[in-house]
Amino acid sequence: MNREFKGKVALVTGAASGIGRASSLAFAKRGAKVVVSDVTVKGGEETLRLIKGSGEEGIFLKADVSRSAEVQALIRKTIETYGRLDYAHNNAGVARAIAVPTADYKEEDWEIEMGVNLTGVWLCMKYEIRRMLMQGEKAAIVNTASISGLSAHPANPAYVASKFGCVGLTKTAALEYAKTNIRINCVCPGPIYTGLFDQVAAASPGAEEAAKAMVPMGRIGKPEEVAEAVIWLCSDAASFVTALALSVDGGEAAL
Repeated sequence: MNREFKGKVALVTGAASGIGRASSLAFAKRGAKVVVSDVTVKGGEETLRLIKGSGEEGIFLKADVSRSAEVQALIRKTIETYGRLDYAHNNAGVARAIAVPTADYKEEDWEIEMGVNLTGVWLCMKYEIRRMLMQGEKAAIVNTASISGLSAHPANPAYVASKFGCVGLTKTAALEYAKTNIRINCVCPGPIYTGLFDQVAAASPGAEEAAKAMVPMGRIGKPEEVAEAVIWLCSDAASFVTALALSVDGGEAAL
């Protein structure tokens, strides 16, 4: 078994299910101590149970990434527990409204979505980077954007805007810290079997088949496939990779 992250610490937000859970388990499988974080306690604790059930180590910390005080407490508790932070997968995200055009989008939904998907990524990076700079060692951050951050998707204005922002923020921070041994990238998943995808499919009969038809590979992705991309971006195999928006989408972004 590849234990390349043994002795390292990884933080994963939005880790109660889907891509975040898969990422947490992938870090643990490779030997990292994993800080599992989410606003959903039950799901987060289940992710931690799966980690410990495989003989690995971790903790669960509840945090709302859109709130600065909670993000600061998350990083502080991580350091108090494990003394370091080597990898961060800033994965927490929400989609409040689906198939609602720009003029009809509710301000409340816009603010919540931008608060988690964009401000949350910025706050996490703000305090993760400060700690990583103090350590002065190699470190890596991966943010979860979306193919909706690479091209327009009508009737989804807040999600698209937040994910475009996530890509731009990732690239900006990556250039700012390129000479400090901190690499910063993002993954841009296409349709993946997650709770969000299930929500869309349930609301729109035929949505799953329509999504498959849009993917050149002809299928929906699995959370584990995105997690493997996250792991690669954090690994020494990607030591010369930073400021990348990596599509994990079965080829959809190329259409």
